[in-house]
Amino acid sequence: MTVTKMSWRPTYRSSKFRNVYGKVANREHCFEGIPITKNVHDNHFCAVNNKFLAIVTESAGGGSFVVIPVTQFGRIDPHYPKVCGHHGNVLDIKWNPFHDNIIASCSEDSSVRIWEVPDGGLRRNLTESVLELYGHSRRVGLIEWHPTTSGILFSAGYDYKILIWNLEIGEPVKMIDCHTDVILCMSFNTEGSLLATSCKDKKLRVIEPRSGKVLQQEANFKNHKVNRVVFLGNMKRLLTTGVSRWNTRQIALWDQEDLSMPIIEEEIDGLSGLLFPFYDADTHMLYLAGKGDGNIRYYEITLEKPYLQYLMEFRSPAPQKGLGVMPKHGLDVGACEVFRFYKLVTLKGLIEPISMIVPRRSETYQEDIYPMTPGTEPALSADEWLSGINRGPVLMSLKEGYNRPNKLVFKAPVKEKKGGVVNGIDLLENVPPRTENELLQMFFRQQEELRRLKDELTQKDIKIRQLELELNNIRNSPNISNNNNNNSSSNGSSI
Repeated sequence: MTVTKMSWRPTYRSSKFRNVYGKVANREHCFEGIPITKNVHDNHFCAVNNKFLAIVTESAGGGSFVVIPVTQFGRIDPHYPKVCGHHGNVLDIKWNPFHDNIIASCSEDSSVRIWEVPDGGLRRNLTESVLELYGHSRRVGLIEWHPTTSGILFSAGYDYKILIWNLEIGEPVKMIDCHTDVILCMSFNTEGSLLATSCKDKKLRVIEPRSGKVLQQEANFKNHKVNRVVFLGNMKRLLTTGVSRWNTRQIALWDQEDLSMPIIEEEIDGLSGLLFPFYDADTHMLYLAGKGDGNIRYYEITLEKPYLQYLMEFRSPAPQKGLGVMPKHGLDVGACEVFRFYKLVTLKGLIEPISMIVPRRSETYQEDIYPMTPGTEPALSADEWLSGINRGPVLMSLKEGYNRPNKLVFKAPVKEKKGGVVNGIDLLENVPPRTENELLQMFFRQQEELRRLKDELTQKDIKIRQLELELNNIRNSPNISNNNNNNSSSNGSSI
């Protein structure tokens, strides 16, 4: 397969999205005064749904994040309540796609936690999680919810393992152990039957998640070092962002069934910030946002050449640390909004909504830009998916707006404290202490246990000595000697 290099010149092509433009929200519709984390981990530190906006914050003594109702604009109180149960920095947060009040977080303390946020937001600090999941031996850098199944969560740790959690029982049920370095990114296809990962070992993989089998693995392609990967809906294509051998930022398009060579690759620029890809399967639009950049480029993707059609670029002077994305059912269809980012501007403590809008004069519902889209109902239960069933997402129309109540209720399992065993391995056997205080507590507990065991050994030694003395006394007693003599004489007379 030959690699096609794209030119930067945008060629004219009839497209309903060629005039899409980015519109920044007015200052009164932004969120200000948020102490956004200064952590340099390459994640977005932001998660959005149609009810809440969650932001990882800078904090001392453990990790925390704030959860703000999306309609509560303006300056946030410095003492606004936080979710603060982790003992280390929070590295990733993701809202449950089927339950607006459930959010998952992972941290440097090697745990994954599930939280339930009350309607209306927090009134006091939330320290008790619904579920506390331990299975990784090192910090956990990534989490992803399964796109069509309720109660299935994926977590990737710095122990190079991906764990699949069944939240209905609160235990890990599968372990994917095919990576040789830190996992950088995870992405699912539409029905969640395939998982694509990028890894620090410079390999791109397509994995069957239930078996852990690697279906496709990129060969040692030196022209493109992969950083991030995203499935392009049902097109059977993958898009990756990375750097070329000359350290220029680059994107590449791949056939998911053949990762030997990319279909095309295109150089973007010579900047050093990580490129985050965002794909909208409904409009077939790809958005590229660089960490530390102020701009967002967008393209239209097709199955025929030229495959990637450059559309336009949104520009802003303020650099972005990360971006949250509003789900489709939270968009303003009356304004022809097709995508909405929530941009983190660290220096200003600012969260800035950016709407991507298709300019239309008509005020009626635009069906051509709003096809049926994945809704808020799961297509499968956890047990069904684990048994091998695949099913596409349950689709919904955005025509009537989104006002249906969510009937799904999250029930946390009642868990006993026991080790999680996956593939015959006890994952919790060697979970390290997460803070210095816990390390000291564990040390003192072990010292106490050693003293107790030494006392037990001493008592048992004394008991053994006493029993030995009693046995010697019995053997040396005169009755035993006489009986032995009588037995010997009777034996002699019978002979």
